[in-house]
Amino acid sequence: MVEELPSVFLVGPMGAGKTTIGRLLAKQLGRTFVDSDWYIESQTGADIAWIFAKEGEAGFRERETRAIDELTQQPQIVLATGGGAVMAAENRE
Repeated sequence: MVEELPSVFLVGPMGAGKTTIGRLLAKQLGRTFVDSDWYIESQTGADIAWIFAKEGEAGFRERETRAIDELTQQPQIVLATGGGAVMAAENRE
């Protein structure tokens, strides 16, 4: 039954516990857990603070939208988004 369920996307403000709950939920469901901020950091080799400092919020949000687009193509994952991810309309679709 679990394998028939769709992916789970966690949204909420920074510090709400998306990553903590996401890890636990993924373990319970036997799914892969991904944190979109960690994904961005692994793809760029830079931390989020550095990206904000060099590219500004707009640059980071573009990266975030691309990351979410890529990650949501993966089947049956548990994805914790960044706190500001819902600010972009395309991330809410």
